[in-house]
Amino acid sequence: MGEVAPRRLRALGEITVSQLRHVGPKRTEALASLGIENVLDLVTLYPRRYIDRTRRVDLSDLMVGEEAAVFAEVKSSTSRRTRQGKSLVDVSVVDNGETMKIAFFNQPWRGAQLVAGVQAIFFGKVSDFRGVRQMTNPVVDVVVGASGEERDASRVGGIVALYPASGKAGVTSWEMGGFIEESLKRAGPLLDPLEERLRRDFSLVDRTAAFWGIHLPRDMSDVPPARRRLVFDEFLRLQLLLALRRRRLEESSSGVSHTFDERDLDVSPGSLRDERSSLVRQFLGAHHFALTTAQRRVLHEIGHDMASTLPMHRLLQGDVGSGKTVVALSTLLMAIDGGRQGAFMAPTEVLAEQHAAALRADVAALRVADPAVLGGERGVVVHLLTGRVKGKERQAILSALVNGGVDIVVGTHALLSDEVRFKSLGVVVIDEQHRFGVEQRAQLRDKGRAHSIEVLDPDLLVMTATPIPRTAAMVVFGDLDRSVLDEMPAGRRAIETSWAQSPLDVGGAWQRVRDEVAAGRRAYVICALVEDSERIEATSAVAERTRLATHELRGLSVGLLHGQMKSSEKDEVMAQFRTGEIQVLVATVVIEVGVDVAQASVIIIEDAWRFGLAQLHQLRGRVGRSDQQSYCYLLGEAPSDDGRQRLQALVDSHDGFALAEIDLGLRGEGTLLGARQRGRSDLRLADLRRDEEILNQARTLALQLVARDALVSHAELIDELRLFVDEEEAKFLFRS
Repeated sequence: MGEVAPRRLRALGEITVSQLRHVGPKRTEALASLGIENVLDLVTLYPRRYIDRTRRVDLSDLMVGEEAAVFAEVKSSTSRRTRQGKSLVDVSVVDNGETMKIAFFNQPWRGAQLVAGVQAIFFGKVSDFRGVRQMTNPVVDVVVGASGEERDASRVGGIVALYPASGKAGVTSWEMGGFIEESLKRAGPLLDPLEERLRRDFSLVDRTAAFWGIHLPRDMSDVPPARRRLVFDEFLRLQLLLALRRRRLEESSSGVSHTFDERDLDVSPGSLRDERSSLVRQFLGAHHFALTTAQRRVLHEIGHDMASTLPMHRLLQGDVGSGKTVVALSTLLMAIDGGRQGAFMAPTEVLAEQHAAALRADVAALRVADPAVLGGERGVVVHLLTGRVKGKERQAILSALVNGGVDIVVGTHALLSDEVRFKSLGVVVIDEQHRFGVEQRAQLRDKGRAHSIEVLDPDLLVMTATPIPRTAAMVVFGDLDRSVLDEMPAGRRAIETSWAQSPLDVGGAWQRVRDEVAAGRRAYVICALVEDSERIEATSAVAERTRLATHELRGLSVGLLHGQMKSSEKDEVMAQFRTGEIQVLVATVVIEVGVDVAQASVIIIEDAWRFGLAQLHQLRGRVGRSDQQSYCYLLGEAPSDDGRQRLQALVDSHDGFALAEIDLGLRGEGTLLGARQRGRSDLRLADLRRDEEILNQARTLALQLVARDALVSHAELIDELRLFVDEEEAKFLFRS
């Protein structure tokens, strides 16, 4: 009999769970409710922890306060209701004559699960209740059911892997482990897409050993090398996909080469204006502040990108107030210097209008050559194109874009709708779109080319004021070059941040608002989004505005801004807030991004614990936008440890990048990686906080394989990558 051919991951994905011995129709349905439909889904559901039963703690050895795993038999169980109406299941367990009490609150189904005779592993913290040792709501893994049947006695005595079980689906961790063990045994050896040389270079065990080591370790020392290999595989697939996409874009690109002179960045503010100089030099010379070292470095990187015939694909990360707008306008002016046009996209119409007004003011003194006008030159033309611009005005702007009469157009993503065409689109700047996925960025590039009569790919600069940890950026934005503004302009003062928990502290916060308004400045009051509904959010803001105007802030002009208002109403409110007609603005998170009122010096965030750390940092950034001292007050006691950590972190740090690292630790990767990719290329095991070294190694290998065309000789790896992307993406990436 010949050897069994190693199986590819694709083959595991083609075996449904219903083909396993112990999975009938009910279990198939239960597993499907957990997103597990085939054997590949099963073996990539990884243990969340392990119990080493070779070093099991006997009940007689348990100490109060320690966390332990015990294997015991249920002696009795009773169910009742507490005085507060909560369900309570009291279980008495025994091991070698020693007993322990276990209490389950709000888990009434435990009464049916843990009947007399059931043997299970209980993992939790030991407490003392009236002189008796007790665990409360421990993790439970049933080993021997009430019938006395045990699926595999060999699993009881060694290392027991605990899986994310679901009481709702009715699948226990013990059952899940049995399904996975059967899958691995029947699968046999697994094909390894990395040859022995590469495994040796990167200190990796083979794939078969990795899956057995993570799910069925003989010893706890088997787990780390198994995990390392599987994490490496997850990162490698992602980095290969991003590197391939970047390469295919470059191969299919036909870009614009802009003129860039490094000396233009050396100009001093207030220097004499020379109209023969580039627009970039004229703008920077007329600017009030000298470039920071970080701005100079970033513009140098952007300039070299734009001088190349390969289209720029760059991410600009900059903390709130770090001067991204200066960099963005300088980038747009580089394109205009070469006779091309720029598009500036904002996520909302309100922000687009704000950008358009600011850009017009910044370029007011600049002139460009235009033989179509009398005198041969004209001012830089900035137009706003949003859904609100209609009729003749819209048609005039569309015509001017086609004939080159508009230099910069500002709007939302609707700028690249079918009706909008450019004479020569040179650069696209996208503001506050860190959630834009790989596919959407590719669509932008393709549309940019298709909508430019010149039929060349525009350069692309994606900006975000939400600091992202370096490791997350490598995964989310691996197809983009990355520039970071990590320095604040001179004269900016740190915002004093306080967590007002006591009535006295809260009273002090409202008094600060009155004092700042009396000094001619403005204040924000932010209402939390209580439920995921703008209507409810708006109602709460309306009620709070009324309460404040009649109590804490009586006598002040208190305005209202929320997502349910019409655009014209929002504009009117913001205009009144800027002029001081409205002194205090009660708002929802509609003001989180981009709203820039220099006179605003205090912000109060109610129920602050409801917001994420990145969002709190963004909200705080609505003040502190001048040389005046500004203040941020966080109101409300946090009901959870996570909430308390978020608020304390904001009080302790003003560094957005440090806060992003804390946020990653609190929230994990899931939220941050959101709309990164379609398909199955999620990080199921990798942890960006602890696995940076593995990520760097996987990226190194991915870049080597793509750069040297080495993937051609790795058919197994290509087949595996195809498994993790949809058909359309695969056609694009693997067409050669």
